[in-house]
Amino acid sequence: MPLSAIFRSLQNNRPDAYQAMKGGLGLRLWEIVANYWDLGFISFGGPPVHFQILRKRFVDAENGRIPWIDDQTYQELFAICQALPGPGSTKFAFCIALIHAGFIPAVLAFLIWSLPGAIGMFALALGVERIGEVLPDPVYALLSGLNASTVGIIAVAAVKLAEKSIKDRLTRMLVILGACAGLPYKALWYFPLLMAIGGIITVFWDLWGRAKYGRMRTRFSRKNRNEQREAEESTASGSVPLETRNPTQDGGLQRRAVSRAESIGAAATAAPSAGDSKEEITPEAEATPQPQAIDIVSHAIPVKVGILIIVGFFVSFIVFMVVRGLDNIPLEFDLFANMYLAGTVIFGGGPVVIPLLREYVVEPGWVSSRDFLLGLAIIQAFPGPNFNFAVYLGALALNRGSSSVLGAFLGFLGIFFPGITLSIGVQSLWQVLRTKPAVISLLRGINATAVGLVFTAVYRLWEIGYLHGGQEGSRSLGLDPWWVVIAAVTYSSVQWWNVPPPVAILGGAIGGIAWWGVVG
Repeated sequence: MPLSAIFRSLQNNRPDAYQAMKGGLGLRLWEIVANYWDLGFISFGGPPVHFQILRKRFVDAENGRIPWIDDQTYQELFAICQALPGPGSTKFAFCIALIHAGFIPAVLAFLIWSLPGAIGMFALALGVERIGEVLPDPVYALLSGLNASTVGIIAVAAVKLAEKSIKDRLTRMLVILGACAGLPYKALWYFPLLMAIGGIITVFWDLWGRAKYGRMRTRFSRKNRNEQREAEESTASGSVPLETRNPTQDGGLQRRAVSRAESIGAAATAAPSAGDSKEEITPEAEATPQPQAIDIVSHAIPVKVGILIIVGFFVSFIVFMVVRGLDNIPLEFDLFANMYLAGTVIFGGGPVVIPLLREYVVEPGWVSSRDFLLGLAIIQAFPGPNFNFAVYLGALALNRGSSSVLGAFLGFLGIFFPGITLSIGVQSLWQVLRTKPAVISLLRGINATAVGLVFTAVYRLWEIGYLHGGQEGSRSLGLDPWWVVIAAVTYSSVQWWNVPPPVAILGGAIGGIAWWGVVG
């Protein structure tokens, strides 16, 4: 098959393209380009929305595509990416490409995914360096409108993730636990602790509690049946007192209570058989070509290599932290070490990293509070991972001409390297770990608790979304009903009328300008 024909087939996800691409790295790179090229430009709304975009493309196979992973693998990857530090959605996009096409194509997918937003944030940093201390009031209104619409989009994503992750009563309880427990506190160790607690609860329930509860329920049901049988026998023998009879019903005859076994049998008799509920297979359905299964094991990294990667990462982390504690180190190394530390210890993805980065760049005096808040507002309207905020901060920290480029690069490398590296190492072990029942149960609980934490991201962005002209701080969107309206309209338009998130965010910006036109 000619290369041009293969590329066109890859764009349409046709099965013959996959047959042709099995042996070549070049064709797998083309496949990554064909499926990832637009994601860096359309992935607005932060990690919760990103997970939905990736699900629609690589699991639900929208627009006639061929799925790359199944729903179980999606849930497992989601839990792993949330349990590891670093950018959640970026690790997810990287791991999908790693499983499907190998390491080098996965690196290409990561660059396509992250670079558009990173370049945009670098350009924003260059512009912020040249503006005055106080921005015009319409700019603050525009940024507040962007934040309000972003809150609505993230709320939609949180609801959809919850619908997918809730499988039973236990996972529903864990989603609520994560959402409620994540609100009052946000220390670095708190979110991973909550996810660990959720995982331990599911392990306890799946491996011991469910069986124990089943035995208790069986004994209780047996006891009830025995008591009911004794009551029926005593009724049949006529030993029931006269006052318990009801002569006004059924012509003076007492209606016999139907036992549970009889009621189940009657229901089974009345219900149609399982074979009757199956869809009839027509010749047209049999003739329809089914999507070919994609091999997800052939590109797995060897376990020994994965272990070496994990050990090497932690050695490098210890070295960087030791050097970071020394006196008179260059600003460039200090910046990289701070970003490296942030990418290693921050769990929960973009909504968590942005507020916590403040102490790494604002407290040392590298970036002003005003510039930090400007970037915080604008990153919500940028596509791609929110960890690109480190590019903006790095460029401002080294704002000396060409040093801005170096600062942006150090911020980008430092913030993304830890999470991606750990994802590669853990992915190599996953083919072995996924067969262990305890590991599966652990990830089920981590996944449900992490989805609950997504709801806390909605609250935290809500509380810092309103930027008022002339003030260095930010305020809650709830202080003005107009921002509540924008968030509600954005949520309903995306959730119920399928408005694309970029269009909804643009509508929020227009709403912010309209607010300034009326109030200002």
